[in-house]
Amino acid sequence: MKKLILCLSVAGILGVSLKIATAEEANKTNITTTTAANKPINLDSAIAGIYHQIDFKGDEILSFDAFKTAYRGYLNLMEAGKLNKDKKILSVADFTLSSTKHRLWIIDLQNNKVLLNDYVAHGQGSGNEFATAFSNNSNSHQSSLGFYVTAGTYVGKHGTSLRLEGMDKGYNSAAYERAVVVHGADYVNSSFVASQNRLGRSWGCPAVSSQVIGKVINYIQGGTCLFIYYPKKDYLASSYWLNNKIDHLPSGDQIHDLKDPTMIAENAQPKYTYAENAQQYNPESPLYVSPDVRKDRLLLASLDLSFVNNVLP
Repeated sequence: MKKLILCLSVAGILGVSLKIATAEEANKTNITTTTAANKPINLDSAIAGIYHQIDFKGDEILSFDAFKTAYRGYLNLMEAGKLNKDKKILSVADFTLSSTKHRLWIIDLQNNKVLLNDYVAHGQGSGNEFATAFSNNSNSHQSSLGFYVTAGTYVGKHGTSLRLEGMDKGYNSAAYERAVVVHGADYVNSSFVASQNRLGRSWGCPAVSSQVIGKVINYIQGGTCLFIYYPKKDYLASSYWLNNKIDHLPSGDQIHDLKDPTMIAENAQPKYTYAENAQQYNPESPLYVSPDVRKDRLLLASLDLSFVNNVLP
């Protein structure tokens, strides 16, 4: 009888735990937002609909992965009051692409059109044709991932340039001190690509062509969102702007006008998953675990320690 009572007690505890876990999982996966009419809608479907309304005609098409990630951060930055609500501009630099491609998009979300699609450089320390390494450190000459808010202009050695405020602590928060800015450069053009099979590189700035810098600054200055995208798992898992809960879309975004999200190809869905413990990947977190320590822990976990039972009394 005692065994039966004990078993039932354990089963009851497990049942409660299972319910809690299931509820928590539901909260994580059932992401919804609300329209003006208070009709709930799946956020991913809403973003998909917005994506399909953008007119990419005549330009390269920004991947859905990059747009979805960028738009989530844009929503959170807008909600936090970090962006100019009168300028619904989202700029995305997709650093998964070769530097020989037009991998910068400036998108007018108000009118669902691409204002500019052109070259953008990455840092010398980030790679040659492709950017593969990123840093927030001074003198690294590497690009920094994440969300930026555009500030004011100044005239420097590259002419009129646009200051950026890095919003991702631990990833691009030193942008202002590092003088990571948007500027024009003579090494950002098709002639350089033709001669070197890659674009010229900066010291970490998202440099654009000298021919379009005026347009770029005019479009994005004054508190708009610029996102440098690369599907680096630690960043995707720990960025506040990507993981903060989104309750609703900005006023004026009409969900009922969105196109059918089923138009998205299956291979267009994001290929990453968030880490179980995001804080362990953020260098600024007290729970951060360095790659070396993580490697040592994995090695220890893989060791066969069964012999310990034979030597212990």
